[in-house]
Amino acid sequence: MPLADELLGAEDAEALIAALAAVEPAVEFAELRAVAARLGELTLSARARALADALDADLDGGADRLNAVVRSALADPGFAGWMLWGVGLAVGRRAIDDGSDAAFDDGLALLRELTPRMTSEFSVRLMLRHDLRRALRTMADWTSDPDPHVRRLASEGTRPLLPWGERVPGLVEDPGLTRGILDALHDDPDEVVRRSVANHLNDHSRAHPGYAVEVVRGWQQRGGPHVARTASHALRTLVKRGDGDALALLGFRAAEVEVSPIEFVSAEIELGGAVSFGVEIENVGAERAELVIDYALFFPDARGRERTKVFKLGRRTLAPGERTRVDASRSFRALTTRSYYPGDYAVALQVNGVAFERAAFAVREAPAPA
Repeated sequence: MPLADELLGAEDAEALIAALAAVEPAVEFAELRAVAARLGELTLSARARALADALDADLDGGADRLNAVVRSALADPGFAGWMLWGVGLAVGRRAIDDGSDAAFDDGLALLRELTPRMTSEFSVRLMLRHDLRRALRTMADWTSDPDPHVRRLASEGTRPLLPWGERVPGLVEDPGLTRGILDALHDDPDEVVRRSVANHLNDHSRAHPGYAVEVVRGWQQRGGPHVARTASHALRTLVKRGDGDALALLGFRAAEVEVSPIEFVSAEIELGGAVSFGVEIENVGAERAELVIDYALFFPDARGRERTKVFKLGRRTLAPGERTRVDASRSFRALTTRSYYPGDYAVALQVNGVAFERAAFAVREAPAPA
């Protein structure tokens, strides 16, 4: 994952100032210059908010003034990248502060214009939180936009669990609000748009599994060249949970299989190392078996409580009597998104959502260097 400085650092702030000064040479942009010098103290999202605050302070007037300046700056192809996150936030704030429907709609229109240069998915959350229904009506129209960046924004901007994005309670509580957007885009010709749709529905599947299955069933009934892949990605969390309806919808039904005991290369590893293991699966039934194979990792958290996470291993098709071997490795190197701790661990194979016997191993503290 890129560091904050690689996405939105002082150089980006200076580029933003230069682009704005080119169209507003009489403005000194003193606040933006001051913020540029202290961005290193802030997290990524805080940097975007700080730039928005500074831009708001530097440029007087209302939404119309800011929007005119930003539209003028868009004439420069270099007015692009992560520096526009703060610009989008400022646009959203002024549109809301103005209080008129016209300003709100023009703010959304400008976010649509900005998104090919830098996604407006974070900025549009302000608009959704302020007037969810009005924003959704406009964003539904974006599903037919010729620009895939805009079509993606219709889905990504309305995700219920958008990473780095502000929560919009209505989107979490009522998944049906964005059904029309997902149905319009699930078989989009652009893969990036389809992936956003799948991630959007996968978000909903965590709290509304039946809804997610219903939506995918509708996609399958309508058909399309990309439906199978989008459906599989959209239901991935439910597949890992062993949800029978989701598995059946994807063609994976209860299979007659035998699973050998899990074999470890070593059942004791050091923190920072990796555990490697293998297992054999045999189709003991009379019919061909379509298998989705995962494994569950059981691990201690910082307080010693057991946690579980399911990881994908792949898919196999086995004829009656056929065997296959599956090998896997899991690193216990510290990550920015996950920490591991010494203690007792275990893995268990899952085949078509059915969990098999656990196999235990240990993760020990690495010895201190001599």
